[in-house]
Amino acid sequence: MRDLAARNRVVIVGAGVAGLTSAIALAARGLDVTVVERAAAPGGKIREVGIGAARIDSGPTVFTMRWVFEELFAGAGLNFADAVKLLPLSVLARHAWDDKTRLDLFADEARSADAIGDFAGAAEAKRYQQFCADSRKIYQILEKPFLRATAPSLPGLATAGGIGGLIELRKIRPFTTMWNALGDYFKDPRLRQLFGRYATYCGSSPFQAPATLMLVAHVEQQGVWIIEGGMHALARALADCATRLGATIRYEQEVREIMVSGGRAAGVILTNGDRIEASSVIVNADVGALPAGLFGGAVQRAAAPIAPKLRSLSAMTWSLVAKTDGFPLSRHSVFFSRDYAREFTDIFGRGEVPSEPTVYICGQDRIDDEARLRDGGEEELLVLVNAPPIGDRKRFDADEIARVTQRTFAVLERCGLRIDARPDQTQVTTPEDFNRLFPATGGALYGRASHGWSASFERPGARTKVPGLYLAGGSTHPGPGVPMAGLSGRAAATSLLADLDAEAQRLKPAASKAT
Repeated sequence: MRDLAARNRVVIVGAGVAGLTSAIALAARGLDVTVVERAAAPGGKIREVGIGAARIDSGPTVFTMRWVFEELFAGAGLNFADAVKLLPLSVLARHAWDDKTRLDLFADEARSADAIGDFAGAAEAKRYQQFCADSRKIYQILEKPFLRATAPSLPGLATAGGIGGLIELRKIRPFTTMWNALGDYFKDPRLRQLFGRYATYCGSSPFQAPATLMLVAHVEQQGVWIIEGGMHALARALADCATRLGATIRYEQEVREIMVSGGRAAGVILTNGDRIEASSVIVNADVGALPAGLFGGAVQRAAAPIAPKLRSLSAMTWSLVAKTDGFPLSRHSVFFSRDYAREFTDIFGRGEVPSEPTVYICGQDRIDDEARLRDGGEEELLVLVNAPPIGDRKRFDADEIARVTQRTFAVLERCGLRIDARPDQTQVTTPEDFNRLFPATGGALYGRASHGWSASFERPGARTKVPGLYLAGGSTHPGPGVPMAGLSGRAAATSLLADLDAEAQRLKPAASKAT
């Protein structure tokens, strides 16, 4: 592949998980890879917020599907376990509806079934086990033809196995909403609410997302881990691996324009005027950045825009160092609103932060029921509520932030949790801030919402309308989340390599004639 490296340079725009994954896969094949990142550090949506000496994970907080990164490192001749230290959780999440009603889900399915039996009765525990079996089946059906595919389609999925494929298609329940499907399993509305939350992992409403997303339950059953050093340690490990393999990463340098020559991508121009010529370009940014013209007019039609009404959830977050009291936080804790349907009507119907939101807290000094608090009893927390993706058309001023803060912390107090949050130890991030961090999104954190049976198949794949220009990231196939971003990065690298090989084959006859 050394001759390939001499003839081909790849520029990757963005050092998020997908961009770094592409860099590793391509550098391992001998290509000349340059990653350009406008931030001072890798990670993209894996972001840290500094409060004094604390560095708080303020983006993704859940690590699953470790095999994605184990395969990536193995393909480069490296060992993922040497680069990233993982600690498995036994408590997947702690859930509360009020100050007396709580339920833990565990990595051990039998233990979760026992907990559900104690919480809602033996019949619900039995139905939970059937739910787990069906979510496992959905995952198994979709892993190879959908999650690992570069550009899947529903007709292709249905016809791949002939009559058997049509039968398998019925089992993934693409035409039933998650909320309706959950009603087939759980009669207790609290359990329906709990498992409906998995739709929000994809930035969607359980009342509009397909039941196919039940597969998230199986993903968590396969394991949830804590990364030693925080989620940002994963980004640093990926960046270190890429540079070890020969890739160059240029931080604090922003791309102004993607060049096109002869109808194909030809490199990038930075805001400082530097030009980096290349035969291929991978964009690890939200898909909407291209049609919004953020990378120049030559590639503006390379991908279709995402209409505002199709955007996924945004969020408001509070990164803070504080004392807590009254509720035994676990690593991941969820405090439910009393009207789940209204919560999503507020967000997707009215374009408003919910009047009573469901609140997620990542207790970053906690492992299961063990708390490793600072001197004085303070701990690092990320508090998050879902919000509408309106950051490009609504100001979140001090009064609005205060209103949402009051509503959010009132839910926590109703469930028995008190947080002594001081303004000087708290940083709030709004949809407006997320739109600034991730332009052309309105603050949407997951690309397109997975609403309707076809939505998951309408995410763009790696290839674009411009030859030599590829997409990677959570707004592309197979979707949002750290492991999915990793899969999208691998898909971009695979597509790029396949196109280079095809081009080399086309050039062979011409080269033979010339000699």
